[in-house]
Amino acid sequence: MENHILEKLYMVIQTRESANPATSYTAKLLSGNVTQIAKKVGEEAVETALAAVSGSKTSLISESSDLLYHLLVLWKATGVSTRDVWAELDARFDMSGIEEKDTRDST
Repeated sequence: MENHILEKLYMVIQTRESANPATSYTAKLLSGNVTQIAKKVGEEAVETALAAVSGSKTSLISESSDLLYHLLVLWKATGVSTRDVWAELDARFDMSGIEEKDTRDST
């Protein structure tokens, strides 16, 4: 998945961490605390859900893009890599959603 757009975006986020927060929104987010980034992810998730029920495909695409960007920033801020998430998704691939949820509920 090295050439996947989410990989490319994550790499850009990594490079922006050292940028000037006055000129880079990503650097500004990363210079704050994880709670603020998490709140932004929650806000974007709500906006994405609302766009879905509004019936506007254009809005849903736009809000989904915002959500994915902020989620990747959150991953970077907390030390989670795209490989970590891809490995977890890969591990769940042959398991039904019900089975996966049951394994989490039993721990």
